[in-house]
This record gives sequence, structure tokens and C-alpha cells, in this order.
Amino acid sequence: MFKIFSEGRKYLRYFLSKTIHQKNVLTENNTLVSFSMTKKSQQFFASSLLLIAILFTTGCLFQNPDGGQRVGIGYNKGYAPEQPIAFSHELHVGKNKIQCQYCHNQVERSKSSNIPSLATCMNCHQQVAGRNDPDAIKKLRDAYSEGKTIEWVRVHMLPDHVQFNHQAHVTKGVSCQTCHGEIEKMAKVYQYTDLSMGWCVNCHRQPENKAPLNCTTCHH
Repeated sequence: MFKIFSEGRKYLRYFLSKTIHQKNVLTENNTLVSFSMTKKSQQFFASSLLLIAILFTTGCLFQNPDGGQRVGIGYNKGYAPEQPIAFSHELHVGKNKIQCQYCHNQVERSKSSNIPSLATCMNCHQQVAGRNDPDAIKKLRDAYSEGKTIEWVRVHMLPDHVQFNHQAHVTKGVSCQTCHGEIEKMAKVYQYTDLSMGWCVNCHRQPENKAPLNCTTCHH
């Protein structure tokens, strides 16, 4: 991000030096006035323009006085991509009562929540043929027997400069539903919230959560 900012500022400075480094302006009383921008002024002006552009295009969210949020650009709330196999959390978690940690078994000891391996799936589906969608189970079994994997499509995304730690949240008692919504009712997984900085900070601000608010908690 810093490299992009630096490069963008360099090109803006070049543009400014070619366009408004020195300009003649005709005033209302027909007086010709010349003005120029110093190198320092060009740097400041270019940095300001670039910063405004970045803030606009990333759609930063800020907390409203009423506790709501402004709609931003670039967030993925509601994003629900098609998956190679139509896996239903509603069926597995809601109906069959499989615990989240059975499949995502790294969340209590790792920063990242793992995608379950095919071996985990086959613990059940060596026996369970899946009468609701036998073709999907056949695809799963074939991939497992051939030593392949299923290329799941990522649903929840954060910027590269944001570090979210699943272990820290799960071990403190934060439920999966807090961030992911009522996953047990989702036949097709979608991103429940925008996962914006404002949304996260609002949760950290709640006194009962006793969560840190320093920048380095997520940006390190």
C-alpha cells in the first residue's frame, strides 16, 4: 500500500509540474497575474489528492451518531459465490448438529480458520452417500480417491494489511455467529457483515468485551 501511495504521488507531482507549475491568470480587471507552485506545495497537493482518492475508492466506513454505518465502496457484504460443491451449513450444522470446530478444527489454536481437508469430509461420507445430492458426494469421493482437492471459493475477505486472529476471538468466547451470522441457517454461505474497520471497532468498544483498541492489534 505504501509503495502504491509513493508511486501515485510521484506521478501526480509530475503532472502538476507540467500543468500548473506556472500559470498566467487574467483577472476581472484584465490584469495578468502569474503564480507558481513550489516543489513542497506540489508534494502536499499531490499527497492530499491521492489520499482523498484512496479514502473514496476504499469506501472507509465511519460510525454514525445513531450507531449505524454508512454504506461504503469495496466491501463484500452479501457476497455468496458459487462453490464447486453445494455444501449446506443448514444441513450439516443446523439439521445434523455438527459442531463448527469438527470441520474447522484449527480455530481454537490458529490465527486462520482452516478449510476442512477431504479426509475430514470422508470420515462421514465413506458411509453417508448423501441422498439429497449423491452426485456431489460422488465428486467428493472421486477427488479423495485420486488424491485431489476441492477448490473452494473464499467468501470472507479482508484487506492484506488487516490481521484477524480466530484463536484470540474463539478462546474468549466469541461465537461464530457474531461475525458470520446464523451460519446454521445458511444453505449457501454468504458474507453476513461488511467486516469493515468501523464494524470491528464498534465491537471492541463494548466494555463487556474488554478488547484492545490499539492499532497494532489488527495492523501489524
